[in-house]
Amino acid sequence: MRSLFASCLLALAAVTASAAPHHQPLAIGSPLPDFALKGVDDKVYTPADFAAAKILVVVFTCNHCPTAQAYEERIKAITADYKAKGVQVVAINPNSAAAVRFDEMGYGDLGDTFAEMKVRAEHKQFNFPYLDDGDDQTVVEKFGALVTPHVFIFDQDRKLRFQGRIDSSEREDLAKSHETRAALDALLAGKEPEVTTTKVFGCSIKWKDKIPDNERWMAKVAKEPVALEKIDAAGLKALRANADSGKVRLVNFWATWCGPCVSEFSELLEQNLRFRQRSFELVTVAAQFPDEEAKVLKFLQDKHASTKNYIFADSDKYALIEAFDKDWNGELPYTLLIDEKGKVLYRESGSIDFIAIRRAIVPALDRVSPWQNRDKVYDPVTGAGAPAK
Repeated sequence: MRSLFASCLLALAAVTASAAPHHQPLAIGSPLPDFALKGVDDKVYTPADFAAAKILVVVFTCNHCPTAQAYEERIKAITADYKAKGVQVVAINPNSAAAVRFDEMGYGDLGDTFAEMKVRAEHKQFNFPYLDDGDDQTVVEKFGALVTPHVFIFDQDRKLRFQGRIDSSEREDLAKSHETRAALDALLAGKEPEVTTTKVFGCSIKWKDKIPDNERWMAKVAKEPVALEKIDAAGLKALRANADSGKVRLVNFWATWCGPCVSEFSELLEQNLRFRQRSFELVTVAAQFPDEEAKVLKFLQDKHASTKNYIFADSDKYALIEAFDKDWNGELPYTLLIDEKGKVLYRESGSIDFIAIRRAIVPALDRVSPWQNRDKVYDPVTGAGAPAK
C-alpha cells in the first residue's frame, strides 16, 4: 500500500511539474536581461543598440496568434507616438516555429519561422525592430513572458518599471484602459506608473518541448481515412455554386502526371490543416479518366489527403470543365477560392501563391466565423473590429 501511495505521489508530482510554467515574469525593479538576437533586417541586436533611448519597451509577439495580430497596429502607433520622446520599441518572437501546429495558424497567413517574420514585417510595415528568439528561447526564459503579446518597460537605468498588457481588450473599440501608454506617460513625466503589473491575455508561448506534441498530432493526422469519389457535370456545377455548404471552399484541379500539381500538393494539404477547424473546406478534383481511379487514390493515400477528393466521372473532360467554370480553359493546376455565397475570391491558373491565397482565405473566414464574437470581425489590415457583412 505504501509503495502504491508513493507511486501515486510521484506520478502526481510529474504531472504537476509538466504542467508548471517555464518561468515567472521578471519582478518590477529587475535589470534588463542581456540578449543578442537577429532581426528581420539580418542585423544582430543587443541592449547596447538601444542605449540612447530614455525608455525601452520590449514586446513579445508573433505572427500566427490572432491576439498578437490584433495588437500590431497599436504597437506601431505606440512606436510612432513615443519615438520623438525617446522611447524605443523592440518586438521579439519567442515561439519555436516547429512547436506551432497547423491548426493554430488558422487565423493568419503566416507561421512563426524567421523567414515568415521577414514577410510579416514587410507586409505590415513594422516600424520597430522585430527579433527572433524562437530557435533558442533563452531570452524569453529570462524575461518570463507568458503570452503574445506581453510588454516589458525599462527606464533609462534599464530597470523594469512595468510588465503586462498593452490595454484591456484585444478588440480596440472595447479597450477602457491603456496600461502601456499610461506607464510610458508616467515614466516620461518622472513619476511612478500607477499600475506596474497586469495580467496578460493571448496565445501561450510555443516552447520547444511542445515539438513532440506537434509530431504526435501530425502522426494522428496521417492516419485519417482517405477516400476518392467520382464527380459528374451536375456535381461540378454544385461544387462551383457552393450554395449550401456555409463554408469558404477551396477547389483545386490537378493530375498525377502534372509536375506543378504534384510538387505543391503537400503544401496545398497544409491549407486544409490550417483552416479546417473553421468554416472552410478543401476539395481536390483529379482531372483524370475514371479508369485511373486506383492510381489517383494511391497518390492521395501516400499524401495522407483526408480532404474531400474527387475524380472525373466522365471521359469527356471538356464537358466537365465547362460545367465547373466557363472561364477555365483546361490548364492544370487550376484553383478557385469560393466564398459561402458562391462568389469567386481567388483564381489561379498554374502554381499557387500560397501566401496570396491565405490572405484571401482569412478575411473570408473572418466574415463567416469571426474569432472575436458574432457581430464583429477581425480586420487583418487595421487590427480593429469592423461590422460584419
